[in-house]
Amino acid sequence: MNDDVGNDSFDEAAQDDALEEALRQAAAILDPVPAELRHLAVEAYALHALRDLEARLAELTFDSLVDAIPVRGADVPRMLTFSTGDLTVDIEVTAEGLTGQVLPPQPARIEILGTAQPTTTGTVTADEMGRFLCDLLLTGPFALRLRTDEEVVVTEWLRV
Repeated sequence: MNDDVGNDSFDEAAQDDALEEALRQAAAILDPVPAELRHLAVEAYALHALRDLEARLAELTFDSLVDAIPVRGADVPRMLTFSTGDLTVDIEVTAEGLTGQVLPPQPARIEILGTAQPTTTGTVTADEMGRFLCDLLLTGPFALRLRTDEEVVVTEWLRV
């Protein structure tokens, strides 16, 4: 029986680990993660990820920057649609803030996460028709957390 086979795979794994560590150190020196980006990532995870382990993720299904035909010379708002199961959230982002609607229409508490500062949140309430308005300026990555009577839904994070 040949014991070299086990040692060879161990040596290869050790070499792979050493190479990975060397590449990690080189990247840290030559192309470090900006401190602001690292701070945003840590804050977003620490403040928001663990709060809603049971939340459903609403995926971006429409973005006017990608899916719509551009209008020349017009300053049009950005339109976004997030969907999960039978719940849809349509929002319009402008320089003044955002407006939106939860479908099917229902009251909901909506938190706008990660706006001007990583720890900043704005909270609005959708009316019986699911409509909401927020004058909080979106200046960086953001997500929405919706709390309805039945569930908690969190949208994907986007940059305005």
